[in-house]
This record gives sequence, structure tokens and C-alpha cells, in this order.
Amino acid sequence: MFDFKPDDSLEKAELYRQLLAAAGALIEGEDDAIANMANVASLIAEFLPGLNWAGFYRMVEGELVLGPFIGRPACIRIPLGQGVCGTAARDRATQLVPDVHSFPGHIACDAVSRSELVVPIILDGEVVAVLDLDSPHSDHFDTDDSEGMERLAALLAPSFAA
Repeated sequence: MFDFKPDDSLEKAELYRQLLAAAGALIEGEDDAIANMANVASLIAEFLPGLNWAGFYRMVEGELVLGPFIGRPACIRIPLGQGVCGTAARDRATQLVPDVHSFPGHIACDAVSRSELVVPIILDGEVVAVLDLDSPHSDHFDTDDSEGMERLAALLAPSFAA
């Protein structure tokens, strides 16, 4: 049994260090990407305050398809280049969006979301999934969050080789 509840008073750098250590412990030796995404989505929800959605979209036949997540029901399919997730996948670049309502082509899966962070998961030069975080607070995410999530995405990427 795992108990990975972080201390609420941690500085962000230490919070992400502990999140990455916990994720590494959970996925070590497991090569099933869906199982790993499910556990990591749960960890993210435990570790990061102020989220209303944390999860994954998997690349399936040229579009993003909903994967494991924590939160309210979500859009099931997202074409490349559409919305924050589709843009992150198409451009192979992290999208840090302080106000989703000002993002051209934003897809409002949940009207409560105000800010979003999406990180592509890349394996062998190809996007295999995206990690998506939503918050009901504007300007919730910063570069510390994007860098922490990019490290988490790199940790997860080998799971997609199986």
C-alpha cells in the first residue's frame, strides 16, 4: 500500500521533487501506460492544490482520445491543433494558459476551468499522449508547474513503448 500525501506547507520545488519520486515508485517495473496514467492522475490530484481536472489524452490514430483522469466528465476526442490539448500535441510544446477564454479555439469541456497546463508526452520523437491540468482559478499555473510536469511527462514516456 502507498501513502503519498504531501505536506501542505512544501515549497513548489520540493513538492515536485516528492511528486516525481512518488510517481517513479508507482510506475517502477510497470510498463502498462494506462495503469501508469491512472496512478499518476491520482497522484497529481493529491499533490497539487487548486485543480478541477488532472489527466491524460492518448494519441490514437492521429487524434487525442480521453485517457485516465480525475475530475468531471471530459471531451472524448480532440483533433490535433484544436484547443489547448490539440495545440500542445500538434506543436509538441507545453501550453501554459493563464486564461483559457483568451486562448484561440479553446474547447470548453468544463465551463468551470479558467487556466490550463498541457504537456506533450513524447517517445522516440512522437507525441504519444498529453498530460492536461485544469484549474478553476485564472493564472493558476506558472513555469515551476510546467517544468515539473515536463519532468513527469519524461518519466512516463517509456511506459508507452510497450
